[in-house]
This record gives sequence, C-alpha cells and structure tokens, in this order.
Amino acid sequence: MDFFQDKRILLIGGTGTIGRGLLNALLLQRPKVVRILSRDEFKQFELQMKYEGTANIRYLLGDIRDYSRLLRAMEDIDVVFHTAAYKHVPACEYNPFEAVQTNIIGSQNVITAALHTGVQKVIITSSDKSISPTNTYGATKLVVERLVAAAEYAKGSANTVFTAVRFGNVMGSRGSIIPLLKQQLAEGKPITVTDSSMTRFMMTLSQAVSLTLRAAELSCGGELYILKMPVLRLGDLVEVVRDEMSKKYGVSKGVLKIIGLRSGEKRYEELMTEDESRLAVELDEMFVIPSGRSKNSYVSANPASIGSYRSRDITPIDKEQIRQWVLSEELI
Repeated sequence: MDFFQDKRILLIGGTGTIGRGLLNALLLQRPKVVRILSRDEFKQFELQMKYEGTANIRYLLGDIRDYSRLLRAMEDIDVVFHTAAYKHVPACEYNPFEAVQTNIIGSQNVITAALHTGVQKVIITSSDKSISPTNTYGATKLVVERLVAAAEYAKGSANTVFTAVRFGNVMGSRGSIIPLLKQQLAEGKPITVTDSSMTRFMMTLSQAVSLTLRAAELSCGGELYILKMPVLRLGDLVEVVRDEMSKKYGVSKGVLKIIGLRSGEKRYEELMTEDESRLAVELDEMFVIPSGRSKNSYVSANPASIGSYRSRDITPIDKEQIRQWVLSEELI
C-alpha cells in the first residue's frame, strides 16, 4: 500500500467516475502531489469544494488533444493514469472523428509526452468493447491497446513503462444505465431498456480502482490487465433498481419500454478472445496478457484456460448478488 507514497501523480480525466475513485484511493497512500487534468471546470470546482484544505491536489484545465498542455502537466510526474475518453457509444457513432481525435490521437499525445518528460509509468484504460468491435468507441479502444503495445516496442532506451487495463461496464458510472433508470423512475417516465436479455461483464467502481492501482504496481511494460468479472443480465439489473428505488423513495416502478439495440451495440460482450487466452496467465483477481518485455515476470503464474470469454456463454449472477453490489456501492 506504500507504492504511491511520495509519488507525483497525474490523473488525466480525473473528474470522471474512475478518476474520482482513483483520487480517493491514492490520497490514502500519501502521494507528494496529485494533479487532475480535465476539460470540465465545473467538475473540478466540485472536487475543490469536496477536498478543500487538501494541500497536495492541483487542478489543471486542459485537453489531451493539446500536446503542449500535456507536456506542462507531466513535468516532474512519476505516474500517469489516463482515463479520459469519449465513451458514450451512440455519441461516438454519430461523431466518429471526434472520438478518433480524443481517444486515439489524444492517447498517442499522452504516450509521446510521457516519453519526452521521462514519466516512470503510464496506465491507460481500455474496454471490453475493444474485442471484435462493432462500434466506433470499441474500435478506438482497440487502437489504444495497440498504441500501448507499440509504445513498449518502440521506446528504445527510454525507461517509461506503458500498460493497459481492460474494463467491463463500471456499475453506476456517469452515463451508465443505473443513473438513467434512477432519473426515469424519479420523474415518472417509462423505463427504457434496449433488450432485457442482453448480458454484460460488470464491475463495481471499487473493483475498477483496485485493478488499476494493482496494474500500476505490477507492470513491467506492455501488459494488458483484465479483471475477472461476473456477468449480469440487463433485465435483472433493471428489476433490482426498480425494487430498491420503490423501497427507498416510494416511487412507482414505472412502465417498462423495450426500445431495441442502439446504433453500434451488441447483445453480448467479450472479455478476452481465444487467441488472447492462449497468451494470458491467470492471477487471483485478474488475467494478464504479458508482452515480450514482461513475459519473464509471470513465468510462475498459471496459464489461463483457453477459450473465448463471452458474456453470452457465462451464467449470470442472480438478482440478490446484484442487489448486494448496488447497496454496498451506495448507488441508490
């Protein structure tokens, strides 16, 4: 737990859900400074109010499309967590080049700036939508994972370590289904669901933060870390949220309205391809796909079972487990 003690840390996208979770966890480890870089001045203001009196946080406005801003933000930084991206699937479908400029070009700017400034470690977040992508967002994240691997192979004598973390859906994150359901129920609107039988890999915010910090600690260069995530059925999650909102606030459970898949959506997700599983090793809470540089660090780990890790092929957790997650994370 002392890995980040006295470190200088930059959180790119630090006002987002993952960024705020990382900030909470990192402050417990007594870093020398945490710089938060984001475009959202109101979210930064909210953080300043929340952490008023915390002396080792700096708030930087900026965009990862601006390479010169990244250079200034990374001056004397030890560890970079890059969580900024356009993540909303339909928005990326209708604005594909904007997604490319932020998710791909912005990530390459982060990599180049880190090499130029001599950052020790860079951890970049990806998504299970990067596997066999059917939408722009997933395609951009596939490229980001390739950029991380390429940075390791092409960095020459530089000492910067690059690694990627592949997430599933983070329960309760901004723009996800739970905040939408809560708003619809509170306002008495119909509950819009794409497909009740849809399955997703799901993780809590605390799990996502724990995985990201662990990846930063373990990384030797070029690895891809993947949390072992359970699968849940969308219809079960909707039922739990409706029940708990009704219990806590006395709101009507509303009318369920099936609206069908949105542009670019899949009925199921994949956590790891069969080809990746042949390279992966298995730790207690995660899979690791090592790179050539880091392979020797995992020789004692057990090989992963070979196969395609699809959400449609895995038995979903039951509604009571979903309920425990929702309540323990205080999402309602």
